[in-house]
Amino acid sequence: MDSAGQDINLNSPNKGLLSDFMTDVPVDPGVTARTPAVEGLTETEEEELRAELAKVEEEIVTLRQVLAAKERHCGELKRRLGLSTLGGLKQNLSRSWHDVQVSNAYVRTSEKLGEWNEKVTQSDLYKKTQETLSQAGQKTSAALSTMGSAISRKLGDMRNSATFKSFEDRVGTIKSKVVGGRENGSASLPSPTGGGDQPLPGPAPF
Repeated sequence: MDSAGQDINLNSPNKGLLSDFMTDVPVDPGVTARTPAVEGLTETEEEELRAELAKVEEEIVTLRQVLAAKERHCGELKRRLGLSTLGGLKQNLSRSWHDVQVSNAYVRTSEKLGEWNEKVTQSDLYKKTQETLSQAGQKTSAALSTMGSAISRKLGDMRNSATFKSFEDRVGTIKSKVVGGRENGSASLPSPTGGGDQPLPGPAPF
């Protein structure tokens, strides 16, 4: 029996060597991922496209490696210049937002939202709602203005009424009496320095 047959034997001490050896053998992805030719392509065209795809993927890997090296070099330069991490984060966020704004998905979404906004604002329902709200605002303003005018007119009527004038006269009379009483009281009070030649009273005896 050959060596391959001996390794396949489950009772052989070398039963795991064959699988380990086969695991380390490189496999051609072109062989494992081989699919039938796409409809409409000849075998030659398919081979050319596969070769171009492999080349592009290799270039992508190379560019990623170059980009990683550039980013490391950029980080080293920032560290030597004393630039803060927060500034770098802001710059990265700004660049990311710029990338989002110029992306096709963002542009398409903005255009779609603009179209929806135009359709909504031009619709009959939106116009009717806007007119209703405008009319309600005008009616509210007119009602408030009317109520303010009515209150002002009512206050004017109250001031011109006999009751209000009588009350005002009474208040004026009371005020005059209070002021006059204070003046008369202050005139009758003795002078703090004494009057004429009258001696000041002496201290009371104990």
